Amino acid sequence: MRLHPSSEQTIAGIAKSLRSGERTCVSVVEQCLAEIDAWEPRVHAWVRLDQEGALAQARALDGEQNEGKYRGPLHGIPVGVKDLFDVAGWPTLAGTTWLTDAPATADAPIVARLRAAGAIILGKTVTTQFACFDPPTTRNPWNLDRTPGGSSSGSAAAVATGMCLGAVGSQTGGSIIRPASFCGVAGCKPTYRLLPLEGVYPLAASLDHPGPIARTVSDLALLLETLASRPFAISPRATPPRLGRLRGLFTDRAEPAALAVFESALDRMARAGAIISDFALPAAFDDVLACHRVIMTVEAARQHRQLFATHAADYLPAIRGLIEEGFKIAPETYTRCREHQQSLALAVATAMSPVDALVCPATVGPAPACDITGDPSFNAPWSYTGQPTVSFPVGLSAERLPLSFQLVGQPHDEARLLGVGEWCERQIVDAYS
Repeated sequence: MRLHPSSEQTIAGIAKSLRSGERTCVSVVEQCLAEIDAWEPRVHAWVRLDQEGALAQARALDGEQNEGKYRGPLHGIPVGVKDLFDVAGWPTLAGTTWLTDAPATADAPIVARLRAAGAIILGKTVTTQFACFDPPTTRNPWNLDRTPGGSSSGSAAAVATGMCLGAVGSQTGGSIIRPASFCGVAGCKPTYRLLPLEGVYPLAASLDHPGPIARTVSDLALLLETLASRPFAISPRATPPRLGRLRGLFTDRAEPAALAVFESALDRMARAGAIISDFALPAAFDDVLACHRVIMTVEAARQHRQLFATHAADYLPAIRGLIEEGFKIAPETYTRCREHQQSLALAVATAMSPVDALVCPATVGPAPACDITGDPSFNAPWSYTGQPTVSFPVGLSAERLPLSFQLVGQPHDEARLLGVGEWCERQIVDAYS
């Protein structure tokens, strides 16, 4: 496996070859199906695959292009959809085997936007049960004894192996950025509510964020423009960015391997001209993880109250414990944390005006053993404040497991954040080439 893909492994590269007629949509789907044959028996990234349906979609899209109809850069691109999102005609099981067998009657808006843009829905990818912390069936393709992370486990693993070219995940704590980092691909958690949550099985409504996973930051931008149904006018930066380096939590909890790779990447960016300065977070940030936990548990308990009353024994231990914890939290504690969330989000965004993005490691370390999903503490703060984040791999640990760089942007400024991400990623790729 490669940490930095060739153009034949990216959405942007394949879109170019499709547009020029060098490739067909059918050949691209067949390429992904070949990778599925090679990887899926070991990695278990998929809940449902629709090989024949994907090939039929590809043939139809080839026909459209032959008639001069080109839907854009996702035309003919195979994607995976996390099994929290409704896909018409398929059940949404949310990581269970017992939730429902009734198929969704309509696509979630995000899925509908992908279809309209010409993306080929290849199948549904594994999620941890109800997007919580219980280990998934999916394995990390870099080392089958390690976790792919959660909860967008299958989405990250499928993209990493080339079983699909992009995927949709969701994040309440660290469920896009963490698995993307562990599997050596790029991830984006957009601004809260930039993408619609309709047709997505909820965990905690004040923290849930859908978002894309892909091989590169440029591919994330292509996906996000479609998912958000609006252009971001992203263009390569002409000048190096101003980066605010985060310390405190983000150095105290980091494992030596993650910190060493992060420092090396930061050094490369500084040599390329990035202006890097320490960034002091507001004092209220000290309570971010505790307050995030309160909101997540209370809202999960509310969401699951009725189902839990009749199916408690069917819930796996982590999600069961989360719900039971939520039932015990006093309403005034939840209200106080929601007020803290809103005030902290404003304070961080205001303090960020001197920089283009904040930077920190994407995870505390490389992927741990497969009986856990990993520590989300470097990601949960940004799910809490609702700010957009982008991550991409910057190196390997001594065990040859991926480690990634995380950028945090201003709310609703995905264009600038993705531009910074592309510039930073380019410095890493150039250093390895």
